Amino acid sequence: MTQPFELPHFYTPHPARLNPHLEAARTHSRRWAREMGMLEGSGIWEQRDLDAHDYALLCAYTHPDCDADALSLVTDWYVWVFFFDDHFLETFKRTLDREGGKQYLDRLPAFMPMDDATPVPEPTNPVEAGLADLWARTVPHMSLDWRRRFAESTEHLLNESLWELSNININRVPNPVEYIEMRRKVGGAPWSAGLVEYAAGAEVPAAVAASRPLRVLRDAFSDGVHLRNDLFSYQRETEDEGELSNGVLVLETFLGCTTQEAADAVNDLITSRLQQFENTVVTELPALFLETGLDAGSCADVLAYAKGLQDWQSGGHEWHLRSSRYMNGGGAAAAGSAQPWSPFAAAGLGTSAADLRTALSTAGALRFRSHTHVPHQKVGPSRIPDITMPFALSLSPHLDGARRRVIDWAHRMGMLRPQPGVPLSDVWDEPAMARHDLALCAAGIHPDATPDELDLGSQWLAWGTYADDYYPQVFGRTRDIAAAKVCTERLSAFMPLDAAAPVPEPVNALERGLADLWPRTVAAMAPPARRDFRQAVDVMTASWLWEIDNQIQNRIPDPVDYIEMRRATFGSDLTMSLCRIGHGRRVPPEVYRTGTVRALENSAADFACLMNDVFSYQKEIEYEGEVHNGVLVVQNFFQCDYPSALAIVGDLMTSRIEEFQHIAAKELPVVHDDFGLSAEAREVLDGYVHELENWMAGILNWHRGCRRYLASELRHPMGAPGWPGVPEGLGTSAFRPVRRPVPSVGQP
Repeated sequence: MTQPFELPHFYTPHPARLNPHLEAARTHSRRWAREMGMLEGSGIWEQRDLDAHDYALLCAYTHPDCDADALSLVTDWYVWVFFFDDHFLETFKRTLDREGGKQYLDRLPAFMPMDDATPVPEPTNPVEAGLADLWARTVPHMSLDWRRRFAESTEHLLNESLWELSNININRVPNPVEYIEMRRKVGGAPWSAGLVEYAAGAEVPAAVAASRPLRVLRDAFSDGVHLRNDLFSYQRETEDEGELSNGVLVLETFLGCTTQEAADAVNDLITSRLQQFENTVVTELPALFLETGLDAGSCADVLAYAKGLQDWQSGGHEWHLRSSRYMNGGGAAAAGSAQPWSPFAAAGLGTSAADLRTALSTAGALRFRSHTHVPHQKVGPSRIPDITMPFALSLSPHLDGARRRVIDWAHRMGMLRPQPGVPLSDVWDEPAMARHDLALCAAGIHPDATPDELDLGSQWLAWGTYADDYYPQVFGRTRDIAAAKVCTERLSAFMPLDAAAPVPEPVNALERGLADLWPRTVAAMAPPARRDFRQAVDVMTASWLWEIDNQIQNRIPDPVDYIEMRRATFGSDLTMSLCRIGHGRRVPPEVYRTGTVRALENSAADFACLMNDVFSYQKEIEYEGEVHNGVLVVQNFFQCDYPSALAIVGDLMTSRIEEFQHIAAKELPVVHDDFGLSAEAREVLDGYVHELENWMAGILNWHRGCRRYLASELRHPMGAPGWPGVPEGLGTSAFRPVRRPVPSVGQP
C-alpha cells in the first residue's frame, strides 16, 4: 500500500534508551492479557496482534530506568489502554452506538476507588477486569492526590471517546484549536504523564501540580506525543478506521493544502511544542521552586518527572518506527543506515530519525526566529477582513449614562493620573479613556443590564483594561518582573472570600479600583462562586506576568501556548464569569466544568481574542513593539507575510464561531440529558449561550466603534525606531530615552 506522504525529519534532541527488562515485560504482558480475557476469544486481539504491537517495547523505550516489576506493571497499563481503544472502536464506533458507548464508559470509574477498602463491581468484560486489577496493583504506591489526578485523566481518556464518536456520526473534522484540546483528553498522553510519575518514582508535589509550569510541561509533552502519533497513524486511521480526529487531516482540511504540506506543518508544530517544553524547564521551573519554597527533594522529583517526560517522547518516537501498528515504511528504524555516510548523520540506538543538518536548519531556525523579532517594524494600518458574526447586536439603553459614570469612577480611583512615586505610570488620561469607550463594550455584552449592573460591568472592563495597559508600561519597559509579581500578589489580597476579612490599604489606582469592585460584585455570590470569580481575576493578572517574561526574552510565543494564554490575558474568564453571576444554584456547578461547556466558552473566547489581534495589529506591532499578537504568531510559525497570516487567523475565527454554534446546537442538549437537568436549569444554560452570543457581538461592535485602534490615534513611543533624534542600529538601544507607549491591548 502506497504511503500518503513521506515522514518528515523529526526533532529528536534526546536519544532513546532501552530498558534492560524488556523480555520480562513481554512475557508478563502476554500472560496478563490472556488472564484478563483480551486475547483469543475476545473478538479483538489474538496473541499475534499483541506480539506485533509490542507494547512492552514501547514501555521499555519510554521508561528506560525503572525496575522489572515497575516496567511490567506499566506495560500492563498500556496493553489495557490500547485494548480499550480497539474494543471501543469495534463495539461502538463502527456501529455508531453512542448510547451503548456511554453506558459502557459510565461503569468504568467505579473500578478506580480512592479508598483501597471500597469494593468494586464484578467485571463484565476484559476492559473492566483489567482496570480493576491495575488500579489495585498501582495505587498503594501513590498518594491520594496522585490517585485523584490519575483517575481524572483516565476518565477523560475514556469519556472523550464519545466526542470522537459524535464527530464520526456527523462526518465533522474539528478545527485545529478544538482538535489540540480534545486530543489531550482522548489521546491519553496526560494519562501517560501520570504513569511517568509512578515509573520514575517522582511524584509531582501537590503544591505545584496545578501550576502553569507543570501544566505546560504536561500539555506540551501531550501535544508532541499525540501529533507524532497522528503522523504515523494517518494512513491506518483515515483509510481503515474512517477516523476524522487526526492532526494531519485537521490541518489538511483547515489550510486546504496537500497531505504532505499538512504533515510537514504538523511536524513543525511538534518541534514548537518540544521547544516550549524546553523553555519552560529552563525559564519557569527555577522561579517556581523559589516562589513556592519547595524543598530539595521535591525539586528533584519535579526535575526527574520532566526527564521522564523527555524519555517518553524519545522512546515513543523510536517505538513508532518499529511497531507494525503504524505507517513507518515497514519498520523503517534501520532505513536511515542505508543513506550515504555524512558527518552530519547520526547512527545507533535512538538516532534512527536523526539528521543533524536538517535539524539545524528547521528546529534551530524556528527557535532563532522566535527570539529575534525586530520590534516596531512599519506594517501600516490594520487590515480588517470580513468577520463572520451570526448573532444580532443589542445595546443597553443606559449606555450614555454609563459612559459618563465610568469616567467619573476612573477619576475617583486615580486611574487618569500618574501614580505617586511610580515611573511611567501615566497610563491613561480622560481623552484616552473616552477613546477607549469601554461602556460601549459593556452595553453590547450586557444589553439587558440595569443601570447599576451596566456600571459594574463597565467599571470591571475599565479596571481590567487599565491593569493590562499598566503592566507592560510600568513593569515591561523596565523589565522589572520582581515588582510585577509583588503587585500581582497584593491584588489577590483585595479579594477576600470572607466578606468580613480586612484588606490592605490601597496604595495605587489598581488596588483602589479592585477594592471598590470586589465587595460590590460578590456580595450576593455563594462561596463556591466567589472562589471561582477570584480565580478568574487571579488567572488574568498572572497571565500578564507571562507576557512580561516573554518580553524579557524577546520571544514570540509558541502557537498553542499563545492561544491558551491569550484567553487569560484578554480576561475571558473574568467577563464570562460576570455573565454567570445571576445563575445561582439553578445549574449544578459541575455542568460548567464539563468539556462541552468549557469548549463552548473557549471557542467564543478565541473568536474574540483573535478578533482583537486583527484590529490591534498595527498598534501592537508597529507602535508598541509587542510580540503577543495572533497574526504575528502565525507569521512567525508559517514564515508567511501579513496578508497570508491574516487570512489564516480569519479562517480560524470563522471556524471557532462555527464550532460555538455546533456545540450549542448538537452537544449542549446531550449535556442536558446526561445530567438530567430540570427545565429551569436547561433554560438558564440556554440563556448562558445567548449571553455568550451577546458577548461576542458586543465585543466586535466595540472594536468597530471605539477609537483605540485607529491609525490616526496612534503615535510612536519615544525610544522606538523612527523617533526623531534617536540613534538606530546595532548597539544603540541604550541611547533611547523612555517615554510611555500607547497602552497595550489585552482585555477589551
